[in-house]
Amino acid sequence: MRAALAAWLVLSLLGGTGAEGMCGDPPAARSQSVAAPQLSPEERLSPHMPESLRCDACHAIAFQIEEQLRKAEGKVGKKALKESDYLEVLERSCSQDWESYGVLELDGEKRLSGPGLPRQQPLSVLVSGGPWPGRLSKLCHGYVGEQGEARIYSAHRRGPAALRQLLCHGDKGPCAGRKDRPDPPKAPQNEL
Repeated sequence: MRAALAAWLVLSLLGGTGAEGMCGDPPAARSQSVAAPQLSPEERLSPHMPESLRCDACHAIAFQIEEQLRKAEGKVGKKALKESDYLEVLERSCSQDWESYGVLELDGEKRLSGPGLPRQQPLSVLVSGGPWPGRLSKLCHGYVGEQGEARIYSAHRRGPAALRQLLCHGDKGPCAGRKDRPDPPKAPQNEL
């Protein structure tokens, strides 16, 4: 019996089987690789936002406009802004750098990702910079020009849902007829 146990121990140490975690050795690290999304020529080179990403882009733009207007109203005590003030805020919202946005691939589908958009899976590669900031800025200016500053500010005053409805989900909006992206599940709250 001792000979069999001794033989097993020697073989385990020499062969590496059964020796993991012994004597305080750290467990072997698992490696995972995630590929960057493969962008089509249109997605890489066109000056326009690809049709498949316009709904996500609209939600990002609505979020940024909402944030900028909310901050400006916070400085004046939540009162309505003067026309000259909200015109300036809308211009600043569309002219920002948009560098925090990019594209990733999720379940074989390319999605825009960044502030105001639902969080994506933790292991994904985000392709940012390049044409994405310019495309978002151009779209933002287009929405402001198409809808008008007063109408956008009025929708903002009614709430974020009204602004998203105006910009993204109207009859001709980029999300019209699409099911809205579900928000990620919230972490359960500990109740006492």
